[in-house]
Amino acid sequence: MKKISLMALTVLVLSSCNSDPKFNIKGEVSDADGKMLYFESSGLEGVVAIDSVELGKNGSFSFKQLRPESPEFYRLRIEDKVVNLSVDSTETIEVKAPYAKFSTDYDVAGSENCVKIKELTLKQIKLQSDVDALFKSLQDNVITHDVFEDSLSAVITKYKDDVKVNYIFSAPNKAAAYFALFQKLNNYMIFDPLNNKDDVKCFGAVATSLNNDYPHAIRSKNLYNIVIKGMKNTRTPVQKTVEIPREKVTEAGVIDIALRDIKGNVRKLTDLKGKVVLLDFTIYQSAVSAPHNFTLRDLYNKYAAQGLEIYQVSLDADEHFWKTAVDNLPWVCVRDANGIYSQIAAIYNVKQVPAYFLVNKNNELSKRGEDIKDLDAAIKALL
Repeated sequence: MKKISLMALTVLVLSSCNSDPKFNIKGEVSDADGKMLYFESSGLEGVVAIDSVELGKNGSFSFKQLRPESPEFYRLRIEDKVVNLSVDSTETIEVKAPYAKFSTDYDVAGSENCVKIKELTLKQIKLQSDVDALFKSLQDNVITHDVFEDSLSAVITKYKDDVKVNYIFSAPNKAAAYFALFQKLNNYMIFDPLNNKDDVKCFGAVATSLNNDYPHAIRSKNLYNIVIKGMKNTRTPVQKTVEIPREKVTEAGVIDIALRDIKGNVRKLTDLKGKVVLLDFTIYQSAVSAPHNFTLRDLYNKYAAQGLEIYQVSLDADEHFWKTAVDNLPWVCVRDANGIYSQIAAIYNVKQVPAYFLVNKNNELSKRGEDIKDLDAAIKALL
């Protein structure tokens, strides 16, 4: 009996050793002798260093960590070059990459999610390159502002449609779908969970799948909270009849707007009589916001001294984000707390943002954005 018990104990110990719940990230980085390779965790609170190694001539590396209880994200980094990875089991993931193009020319094996994340990363890099090229064409006067705006909207819409179909709705329970939700363009999220109803649906699909598989995971709870907030912000309100004060339109030539700026001061559109005004409706938290504001800054710098003013109405759900975004902008920035259901935007028949209008020096509405072929020329003609 003692011999049997001892044998059973030995088997138990060996079995315990073999079931070590760890995952392994290994591989090679060529032409990186003496470079430091960092293994980092990409958590909700930010990036945290886990381990590092100085690469030798053969560039080989291996990192082992305890398997996470639910899908988590990690990254390999050399200097400012990053490879994003996800782990959801005791898998072994192998990465081979050249030092010079570490972030883009790497090969990854052992994880379908990591392969998908690479595809998404390359798509996002291509999108950023396309947007940068459009902006350069605008700056070089190869295209006009209206062509830039239309082209920008088209490339972002095409990108989102592709990612929705092939990465989010096709497999919402995968880590790659979660990764897709939080990709950025110009540091702004491409999918907007607070102001865009269609984007909220994308977040909802992933949140539901993640919650079903990992109900106690922090990421599941966080994503669920984002969706709830987004649904609240984009919920269609009770329809009300919008009455336009005709006497104001007759007297001023425009439908007046009176909203507060970041300092709490009420700024009225009609107070800008005597100036040419570019009335702009926007959402700062959207991916198109940064390049759109670059174009406005260009126009403002060019024509402000000649009498141009920009009156920009934010439809952002997140007030704090709006205040941070507009803190250094030189023109009039106000916010409508009704967000995408703004009655003011409805009166001006704003269908999508950004949307802009030109108001002449007499406070008369001159043109809508869709009727302007060359915004620069249109502003110059009114000054």
